[in-house]
Amino acid sequence: MLGRNKSSSTSGSGQVDTLIGPQVSIRGDVTFSGGLYVEGRIHGAVCAEDGAKAVLTLSDHGFIEGEVRVPVVIVNGQLTGDLYASDRIELGAHARVQGNIHYRMVEMAAGAMVTGRLIHDEMPPKQLSGPTAEPADEA
Repeated sequence: MLGRNKSSSTSGSGQVDTLIGPQVSIRGDVTFSGGLYVEGRIHGAVCAEDGAKAVLTLSDHGFIEGEVRVPVVIVNGQLTGDLYASDRIELGAHARVQGNIHYRMVEMAAGAMVTGRLIHDEMPPKQLSGPTAEPADEA
């Protein structure tokens, strides 16, 4: 059973590799890969490892204060800070976001609240910062 789960992708599978329970409060930055489920509190940045297929789920009672940079983010709780999702963001009915949301694809349920701007990014940030395909002519 463990061997089968190891080969499956965490993106979209709902797999939870790390749980931050309701009695846990973290002060500092969190870097992860796989699935991270937050029922507690994080005061610091939450980032996925470079190139990782990562999913962050913030439960109804979860709270994050800090910048979030994760490919897939599912928010049902409270987030204060800018949010960057290179793949998609799901805002549940109990989501409360104070900050700008940079997204490629967004799903927002009735009742979700955003105090900030929704900024559509056509491509993930890594692709935007790459070299251009056409060389520049110098005169």
